[in-house]
Amino acid sequence: MIDVQNLTQSYGKKTILNQATLSVKENEVCALVGRNGAGKSTFINSLLGLLPVKTGTIKINGKERSKKQHWRNEIAYLPEKFMLYPSLTGYENMLFFAKTSKKQLDETKMKEILTSVRLWDDKDAPIKGYSKGMLQRLGLGITLYQDSDIIILDEPTSGIDPIGRNEILEILKGLTNKTILLSSHHLDEIKQLCTHVAYLDEGKITKYPVEEFVQLQHLGGR
Repeated sequence: MIDVQNLTQSYGKKTILNQATLSVKENEVCALVGRNGAGKSTFINSLLGLLPVKTGTIKINGKERSKKQHWRNEIAYLPEKFMLYPSLTGYENMLFFAKTSKKQLDETKMKEILTSVRLWDDKDAPIKGYSKGMLQRLGLGITLYQDSDIIILDEPTSGIDPIGRNEILEILKGLTNKTILLSSHHLDEIKQLCTHVAYLDEGKITKYPVEEFVQLQHLGGR
């Protein structure tokens, strides 16, 4: 599903990714972790085609990414800060983004998703009154409406209170037949959701089964 080989990215003379390699197979849920500044955002932006590949290859669903490809054709992406429209209602925000899709508008599907992210009862309220957790669930719902097989989530629970975090986690646990790459620094979140961990350090990636990574954490290995 996602196959990155020997990806190198730099800003000026500073190398951020140094022949980074990662394969995420179908239906895996892989956490991308690393210290602040390790290059997680650079890696994700490279996957999305927002940064040109300097050296290395990126394949999505077996096809090498070209400059003409748009990430929305293959990947559903939830950024850490989803730009929504405060004066619109939850339903109107979802409708707006749904209309940007090339797929035929499906209002039944919109209702199902808003219900699944626990926002159907609040769909007619302007989102300027939503809590941060509600806003994040709305962003997740908009992302899920795209119905891509590959989902990339950038810190999906960042800045949310414990109750809001649990709500997001329960929604993500309920997803099936999805290949997910999520950036996170919460070990408990990773233990609950992920099958694997991609550890980014000094520009390179090492992939672990989640149980092995958790054990390394307890032993102080990472």
